[in-house]
Amino acid sequence: MLIANPKATSTSRRVRDVLIRAFTGDIDLVLAETAHRGHAAELAGQAAAENYDVVIALGGDGTVNEAVNGLLADGPSPDLPALAVLPSGSANVFARALGLPGDPVGATRSVLEALRAGRHRTVGLGTAALDDGSDRYFTFCAGVGLDAEVVREVERARGTGAKADPSLYVRTAFRHFFTGTERRRPPLTLEVPGRPPKAGLFLAFISNTSPWTFMGPIPVNPSPRAHFTRGLDVFGMRSLDMGPTLGAVAQMLTARGRPVQGRRVVNVHDAAEVTLRADRPMAFQLDGEYLGEQAHITFRSVPKAIRIVI
Repeated sequence: MLIANPKATSTSRRVRDVLIRAFTGDIDLVLAETAHRGHAAELAGQAAAENYDVVIALGGDGTVNEAVNGLLADGPSPDLPALAVLPSGSANVFARALGLPGDPVGATRSVLEALRAGRHRTVGLGTAALDDGSDRYFTFCAGVGLDAEVVREVERARGTGAKADPSLYVRTAFRHFFTGTERRRPPLTLEVPGRPPKAGLFLAFISNTSPWTFMGPIPVNPSPRAHFTRGLDVFGMRSLDMGPTLGAVAQMLTARGRPVQGRRVVNVHDAAEVTLRADRPMAFQLDGEYLGEQAHITFRSVPKAIRIVI
């Protein structure tokens, strides 16, 4: 089943039709277009129930995340369809972390080669247990605080017709940092089983792989040791003053082998479980999708969660 998001940033109907023609000579393909938020999860769940071999997600990271959650609605299983990814969003972090080409045409060639060879790899994911009792899988990152606020504002801008390119995120981040976020009272406490809690955090990024995101072609990498084969990594900030914040951002853009360092920085590596508690509801994003405000979230690593065609 090819699950296609017709509203993905870089997918035109012509490109989609070219990709479909590329597949039809090799596999029996069913096209399913998404029509609303959450539809990709419904379609992927249908594919799992009907014993499809592979689900191909054509869209951005949001479409991929929905497909993952649909496939894993009843938990991981070796009997579930494998997942293939054809990136056509604005960032495509998961696809790029897997080593796929950043465009859908190049990714199609790679996926076709893997399908012909019967090649796949199994990767670990993360889950987030939310205030309402629900669990959501994520493929590469989650965020509480400033980054989630920026995602929320970008989604609002897209709703009014703005194009979701890296410059929109950068402009929104600068504007929101100075005028929109709380920079005086840190609300977050980070808890890791077996360790003392770390209080006084303004924001936290939870990474399942690296990089955390991309700014165009540039990787933004607060936790470069994060990997699909390990547990979760956490980056947190105890200050949003100009100096520490700019220093952290500079390290995210330049450091390649070690986590961001600093007196106001908190790092956790390879954790099976972490919990964030907030003294007020905080903005929350998962794989670049805004999911509202949360006051308590427990994140867990799920090893060998899903098979990826690659």
